[in-house]
Amino acid sequence: MTVTFKPIETPEEQQALAELASQIWFEYWPEHIGYAQTEYMVENFQSLEAITRDMAENGYEYWFICATEDDGDTRIVGYTGGHPEPETNRYFISKIYLKASERGKHFASRVFQFYEQLCKDHGFSAMYLTVNKYNDLAIRAYVGKGFETIDSVETDIGCGFIMDDFVMQKSVGA
Repeated sequence: MTVTFKPIETPEEQQALAELASQIWFEYWPEHIGYAQTEYMVENFQSLEAITRDMAENGYEYWFICATEDDGDTRIVGYTGGHPEPETNRYFISKIYLKASERGKHFASRVFQFYEQLCKDHGFSAMYLTVNKYNDLAIRAYVGKGFETIDSVETDIGCGFIMDDFVMQKSVGA
């Protein structure tokens, strides 16, 4: 199987991304943060409006994560996105989300290889992300990929909701 990263470029791809994001978020997050916060976060951070705003105003880049089988069959297994931070010489990985049926198949490893190469290509010294403090599975995966916790943050995202996260970072060699 081959894993590729398809850049999100057109309005149609942005719409498909928003639909995929909603599907994935409602598969996973309600049991961890509740339905109301999941709904709020999808609307404010994963919707078509949020995606187009982040791309236009905040320099976000998004990719579909695609898997191609040996027989040539290609499917979208998830999405990822983030943005460069030249002022800190780092790349912020904002989103890595896989469909429930695709988890545990080592796609996340390929995502981190993708970002490590992206960082090297652009001369960034590190990549970092935030992760919910209670998302033990993700934290273990990030530690296993060489990330270290560098901070702990609570972010008020409005409507009484708080994102309670660790900031994790991995240095990237030249």
